[in-house]
Amino acid sequence: MEENNVKNTQNNKFNFPKEKSNFKNKEKVGFGKSVLIPFCSGVIGAALVVGACFGIPTLRNNIVGTSFTTKTTSTQSVGTQNLVSLSNYSDTATNVAAKVLPSIVGIKVQYTVNSFFSGSQAATAEGSGIILSEDGYILTNNHVVSSSDSSSYYQVSQANKITVTLYNDSTEYEATVVGTDSQTDLAVIKIDKNDLAPAELGDSSGVVVGEFAMAIGNPLGMQSSVTSGIISAVNRTVSSSDGNTYNLIQTDAAINSGNSGGALVNSEGKVIGINTLKLNGTGVEGMGFAIPIDSAKPIFEQLISDGKVIRPYIGLTGRDINEQTAKANNLVEGVYVVSVEAFSAAEKAGIRAGDVIIGIEGTSITTMDELNNIKNQYQIGDEITLKINRNGNEMDVKVTLQEQPTESN
Repeated sequence: MEENNVKNTQNNKFNFPKEKSNFKNKEKVGFGKSVLIPFCSGVIGAALVVGACFGIPTLRNNIVGTSFTTKTTSTQSVGTQNLVSLSNYSDTATNVAAKVLPSIVGIKVQYTVNSFFSGSQAATAEGSGIILSEDGYILTNNHVVSSSDSSSYYQVSQANKITVTLYNDSTEYEATVVGTDSQTDLAVIKIDKNDLAPAELGDSSGVVVGEFAMAIGNPLGMQSSVTSGIISAVNRTVSSSDGNTYNLIQTDAAINSGNSGGALVNSEGKVIGINTLKLNGTGVEGMGFAIPIDSAKPIFEQLISDGKVIRPYIGLTGRDINEQTAKANNLVEGVYVVSVEAFSAAEKAGIRAGDVIIGIEGTSITTMDELNNIKNQYQIGDEITLKINRNGNEMDVKVTLQEQPTESN
């Protein structure tokens, strides 16, 4: 196409065949005038046309197209999205790591294991933390610093000692527990040191699937490790081995043992989540989860100010009853009341074991999570109405919410 355009321009301008046919009716002239001069003029003219086309951008683009100039650009536009080159991705990762690493700490916990077989032994575990303030407040997971556990064969004590290691500092600083919350798996500890580098907290409500994500922490004791990937999903409901249910951010950035309590950050180096869970098992790869920073903020703020999270509570333990279980036991779908705590709001309201809670404040429910989510929207001292089914009969029960003394509902 390029050659045709140039050739047509030459023929239209110089029109060699017509000029040649007129020579028969004229007197003979010298070879130079009749042949050489027109030929040279044609060559020079063609060169000028081609030179102008490739020298003037607007003409050049009409011939070779805009692709001639896009080969030197580092990004390409596809629709409304910009695809970033690998060099830009690398720059993003190195800049984010440099910004956030000084704000991430390693945490070592010492505790005692009393075993039926081997007696009492000292043990250690490691995790990660995020610096919240210059004066030493550090955010981490509850399961990092509260390792108490027991079975028929062993018992794990609460932490005997907690130490913190800062970025590029091998000194171990002893930490104290400010407050813990097992329901959200969050905890705050503090070290006696100033001039720390607090992390910049982001906005997890704006996180979108596919955006850059970096996990920073202390996996397997290898302090100040970073892994990168993308956001795989948001608002992912996950149930942990301790029975709690969380609404989490999913990422494929590698999260390993010891990453718990560390930061999940975006391309601006802002913390958007606290790394807390990963899926294990054959065929499972790249499925890690983080607590959104927006839901963590009110929790760690209460832990710092009050040492605990103050929640309203009803005072019962319940079990979700689905349709199949309900039919098999001649019940209705809802929350089956397994037990009622002594002196609790539930006991004072007359709720009994065996009741099935099917609604709260006019909203139908079928799970304990739904019950808690609505209940937690109210304050201590508020009166709420529960709809229960007792032996096939429905009734409304007024409950005055109390302050949660333990990890009860």
